[in-house]
Amino acid sequence: ALLRAGMLAALAAAGAGAAAAYDDAPRVETLAAGFEYPWSLAQLPDGSLLITEKPGRLLRLDADFQARRGISGAPEVAQVGQGGLLDVLVWPQAEASDGIRVFLSYSRACAAGFTTALSAYRLREGALRDGRELFAAEPCGGLTWHFGGRLAAGADGMLYLTVGDRGERRHSQDLGSHWGKVLRLRPDGSVPDDNPLLGDPRARPEIYSYGHRNPQGLARHPDTGALWLHEHGPKGGDELNLLVPGANYGWPLATHGREYSGGAVSDHEELPGMASPALHWTPSIAPSGLAICPDRGPCAGWRGQFLVGALKFQQLHRVWFEPDGAVREAVLPAPRGLRLRDARVLADGRVYLLTDEADGKLLRLVQ
Repeated sequence: ALLRAGMLAALAAAGAGAAAAYDDAPRVETLAAGFEYPWSLAQLPDGSLLITEKPGRLLRLDADFQARRGISGAPEVAQVGQGGLLDVLVWPQAEASDGIRVFLSYSRACAAGFTTALSAYRLREGALRDGRELFAAEPCGGLTWHFGGRLAAGADGMLYLTVGDRGERRHSQDLGSHWGKVLRLRPDGSVPDDNPLLGDPRARPEIYSYGHRNPQGLARHPDTGALWLHEHGPKGGDELNLLVPGANYGWPLATHGREYSGGAVSDHEELPGMASPALHWTPSIAPSGLAICPDRGPCAGWRGQFLVGALKFQQLHRVWFEPDGAVREAVLPAPRGLRLRDARVLADGRVYLLTDEADGKLLRLVQ
């Protein structure tokens, strides 16, 4: 299938890991609680964490996980359905005299309903300053789900943003719409001159890939620099994909999922010329948050392996590929009843998780 050879080459380049530092079933400890539907976390240069809450608050949690305080200057969000304040990205550079560069994705109101937006800030003296909206997805729509919203810094120095199909699946194949796409921007919000579809007069210039349903996991491989994403299918058909410029990932023309009613979405699970998933989950696990283990800390024993949070079954999925391309998967049950919204590996090489609940928790895997 399309991309299969490139995917296996990227995985083979990652190499084997060191001896395992986590057990096969590591324990989970609670570091902090009391977050209101937290969605994402990012680490600052001093080791403290930024945590977003869907109602629109950005919090800073000290490196010892004790004190927390609100960060002023966050954008006004529309907390509707699956929307609100979504991802936070600390740009990978040393702190400058004018502050740390921070990007936020969120849903906001627009003339015909709601949209996914992206803003840039400088974090300075405990506040977000010099805020500027860099991007807002078009068209504007009235439905309140599938906002996407995951952010990543590419090895190419570009900024990547996912946008879901907003519940109107036809848009995923429409190059004139931002819905159902992964977008690629310069950090100042301008369009790179090597974006893959710039020569197509039908296409929005920001589009990097299309045919997505609702991507809520996006991470850069620490060894290869490749970007990987996962996305929600309907009833089945959640996908893990290697991100390739200009690729069509098939939704809704090809999918392993079915309608919630049980009927067929499409007659095709895969189609020629469209990217086939590296892995699909059927039944769905409702994936959210994606991390890839680096070669340091307790995660080094799982080097190059994928950690996927699961909302539906309250699990953390560990995924890896054998040299022959065979996929392997292990499941770590989360504490009973906790939906995992985000998964991150921080500078210490440890795995951190956020739970999706009114009393949200920050968790860490224990060696």
